[in-house]
Amino acid sequence: MNLKEALREGALLIHKAGSDEAQVEAELILRHTLYLDRVHLYQRLQDRLTDEEQETFQRLLNRRLAHEPTAYILGHREFFGLEFEVTPAAIIPRPETETLVELVIAFARDHGESPVTIADVGTGSGAIAVSLAHVIPQAQIIAIDISPEALSLAARNARRYGVTDRIHFLCGDLLQPLEAPVDIIAANLPYVRSDDWEAMPPEIRDHEPRAGLDGGPDGLRVIERLLDQAPARLNPTGALFAEIGDEHGGAARALARKAFPCAEIEVECDLAGMDRVLVIRN
Repeated sequence: MNLKEALREGALLIHKAGSDEAQVEAELILRHTLYLDRVHLYQRLQDRLTDEEQETFQRLLNRRLAHEPTAYILGHREFFGLEFEVTPAAIIPRPETETLVELVIAFARDHGESPVTIADVGTGSGAIAVSLAHVIPQAQIIAIDISPEALSLAARNARRYGVTDRIHFLCGDLLQPLEAPVDIIAANLPYVRSDDWEAMPPEIRDHEPRAGLDGGPDGLRVIERLLDQAPARLNPTGALFAEIGDEHGGAARALARKAFPCAEIEVECDLAGMDRVLVIRN
């Protein structure tokens, strides 16, 4: 079997398993098998796989056909132009979360060169914290997660990009570990409704940590707890940015108004035009 045949067969099988991105996923798995970038893969399409390479490709392909997410199979995922290690200790970073990162960066830059403190709540793989530290040199970031395994993963990603001196990792529930108020609270917390969990694709339901996605009966239970804690932990000129589900705009605004009666509150959309980030500015 040559590389072109392996790519075609892999894409066909992944498509039959229900993926809408079968060609891309087959390519990523084949590149991972052969340690090739995209250019060199397509330059070598007529090369034959060795028996060992074919066995490795088939083993990885079988994992994908069993609905394991490609990101977990490869062990990495791109987010905000950076490559992050991912494991089942944390949910896989998703493109829509980049909207939150962009909003935080814009707000931080309004401070000019002044130091800014940011709490990344529910840091998971550390994608938000590391991306912010990479772009905002004056930021001091506190990355919080209730899972020690997730914090270890986030710390490895911080070391990869040399930002460990500006990220402090704390284990705890939401904002409780904070010792002092911060300028910015950024949070990508669970917001899937519990009743919707069983209907999620098996790639999510059977492989990603439920604690990182299930937001309770209305999808807002964890975010509501964050908002209850936030007024005492946000500086008077600070802002909170929380990712929400695309049907949560109105309810999230109401919860925010209850917690921050005098603040400026809005919901920003992602690139698909869907409600995505609750923004509260003191």
